[in-house]
Amino acid sequence: NSGDGCVTLILYCICLFISSHHHLSPVTLPETLLFVSTLDGNLHAVSKRTGEIKWTLKEDPIIQVPVYLTEPAFLPDPNDGSLYVLGGKNKEGLMKLPFTIPELVQSSPCRSSDGILYTGKKQDRWFVVDPKTGEKQTTLTTDASENICPSTPLLYIGRTEYMITMYDTKTRELHWNATYYDYSAPLCDENGDYKMAHFASNGDGLVVTVDRDSGDVLWMQNYGSPVVGMYIWQQDSLHRVAHLNVAMETLRYLTFNSQDIRMIKWKYQFPKAPTLYVGKHASAFYASSSLVHEGVGPIGGGGGGGAVLFYCAGSKNRSGWEHATGQGASMENKELDRVMIGKISFNPKEVLGHGAEGTFVFRGCFDDRNVAVKRILPECFNFAEREVQLLRESDEHPNVIRYFCTEKDKQFYYIAIELCAATLQEYVEGPRLDHLNLDPVIMLFQAMSGLAHLHSLNIVHRDLKPRNILLSLPNSHGNIRVVISDFGLCKKLSVGRHSFSLRSGIPGTEGWIAPEVLQEEPKDRPTFAIDIFSAGCVFYYVVSKGKHPFSDTLHRQSNILLGTYCLDHFKEENHENVVGKDLIEQMISGDPQQRPSAQHVLKHPFFWRREKQLQFFQDVSDRIEKEPAEGPIVFRLESRGRTVVRTNWRMHISSPLQMDLRKYRTYKGNSVRDLLRAMRNKKHHYHELPPEVQETLGEVPDQFVLYFTSRFPNLLLHTHSALRICSHERPFHPYYHQSSGDFSLKPVPIPGPPSPLPPLHPRLAKANCCWLHGEEGRRAGEMILFTQ
Repeated sequence: NSGDGCVTLILYCICLFISSHHHLSPVTLPETLLFVSTLDGNLHAVSKRTGEIKWTLKEDPIIQVPVYLTEPAFLPDPNDGSLYVLGGKNKEGLMKLPFTIPELVQSSPCRSSDGILYTGKKQDRWFVVDPKTGEKQTTLTTDASENICPSTPLLYIGRTEYMITMYDTKTRELHWNATYYDYSAPLCDENGDYKMAHFASNGDGLVVTVDRDSGDVLWMQNYGSPVVGMYIWQQDSLHRVAHLNVAMETLRYLTFNSQDIRMIKWKYQFPKAPTLYVGKHASAFYASSSLVHEGVGPIGGGGGGGAVLFYCAGSKNRSGWEHATGQGASMENKELDRVMIGKISFNPKEVLGHGAEGTFVFRGCFDDRNVAVKRILPECFNFAEREVQLLRESDEHPNVIRYFCTEKDKQFYYIAIELCAATLQEYVEGPRLDHLNLDPVIMLFQAMSGLAHLHSLNIVHRDLKPRNILLSLPNSHGNIRVVISDFGLCKKLSVGRHSFSLRSGIPGTEGWIAPEVLQEEPKDRPTFAIDIFSAGCVFYYVVSKGKHPFSDTLHRQSNILLGTYCLDHFKEENHENVVGKDLIEQMISGDPQQRPSAQHVLKHPFFWRREKQLQFFQDVSDRIEKEPAEGPIVFRLESRGRTVVRTNWRMHISSPLQMDLRKYRTYKGNSVRDLLRAMRNKKHHYHELPPEVQETLGEVPDQFVLYFTSRFPNLLLHTHSALRICSHERPFHPYYHQSSGDFSLKPVPIPGPPSPLPPLHPRLAKANCCWLHGEEGRRAGEMILFTQ
């Protein structure tokens, strides 16, 4: 090439020649360093002896692909640029493609048999770095560079950028694109002299380095992002050393299964288990092979040579679920003695579950009481202390998990909490718990009661999902409670504050996170409403027996951001579905200000038993008996009333009841008020009714109210919305939440003088009244309520 690039290369060659002939001191410092490349683009120079970071070279993330997936989805392996395809024609799971991103770039431009055009680009860079400080002196590319002549020993680190783009000739659209970075580093020629083995967690940045011969742990460090490459300095350049990717919980299990923190010794190297970890980084979804220990079940089917989908839900430095095949690496195991830490004891073999950041939960004892023992890693001690403090504040409520005590040793933090029977997820998806015969509505009411208690203490949970809602063990009467658990991400807001910042990262588990948390430029800071959104998803998950309003796990979070939900469970228009759909749609609203508070949710008709429904209908009928037809209350009740009564409610009731109604007074079939009056009168005089009428109506209250709500599915919800204007009145306190910001505490004021509107035209008068008291007025009031 001609131009600046050629001149720069010549200058570097001259400088290197001069340096070599002036006998400058050799680069000896890197011999004591190990170089760790992480997914976020950092290259850490760390001590071989301790793993401590000496300096960091910050660059672009190793992979950059579309953040949200469409089928078929392409998942790159950041370790070597391999590609896996998910979905599309491959219905069974993940399939590994026979080429890598660098190989695609090398062979481009090319075209596949299905009409996909591949274009690629490769660009090399040299980073010139001070080995003592990591300070970048300059960057050399084919385009340009600063001209320097080194006078001290420097490191020359090569990095290659591979860019691949796929175009679909059928749709004439961009199909997929990716950028992959790799360091120029041949495989290290160890010759048996390299005495360390490195194990890296797929889900976070933990690296455990052990002695190859003894299995003793030499050091552990967490580098904040998944490790994709490890290198040593040999012969004036980087050389790659092998590291083994291990599932996050498996790595903790191998390392911390006994108190002396010693890795289980092995005779041979671990064979690779047929599992694949799929995770999400801030810049991309990615996949990599992974080792797992025995007893963990798969989350997806195999495809392409037995690969199993091994899914991680969570943000950059946090993983939620990890699953694998149960055919993990062969390892020696031994009987573990019971561990005693102060007043807490547990058997490490009795694992109840795994959590984020290497947390394990064991079955244990505290003061002769069966408990769950949560064991937390040292790097999370600060979070553990905060979690304990929040548990102490909130566990007096029956629907918040009970806290017992805390113990600590040099290695771990131990929290003894209430032992529960199962998670809500296990109850919904696991057939073994069918015999409990729990009422889903009561379960959800208890869960929301626990959440409302947390909110009353200014605590935002921030990670509500089926796995963090537990079912207690039956008490002496056989009763089971639903409790809120896992306070690891909870946030205590100071008095007077109702929002929090995201400076410390995005909280929650992917697929259950409210959209405002993930928006790049949110209008306002997140509030308690994020818990209501997650709870709305949980509500639908329970009533639909395992479905999610925002589709499957792969597309869930992107659908949340788009506001695209599907409530197919409520297809059939019956009373229960109308009421349930209304509540859930409010809770999962994309606008946090439109979501109800936890206390408002608890007052929703979704939770009312039929006895309360019937009492409400009676109270409404009594209240509006003497109200003028043109007044605001009756007007609200009769707005869209023809839809509620299905044009004429008298046409939809049985003949015996029709005959009985004609005996006493005239009822207008198109009036909601008259329908409520008929229900009230028949309930008051039920025992005076002819036997055939009693038989058709059924027993009071359950069959009686069901007779009407089954025929008029919108009646309860419509009446409840219309009478919100009276919520401040004492008889209606049981049906509406009272709060200082509730627009319904007083009637909606009518602008202008109190005298009646001039009778210009009845339609104009009604139109004005609709604007004041109709749907728009209700929504305006709710906006005031939820922003205060």
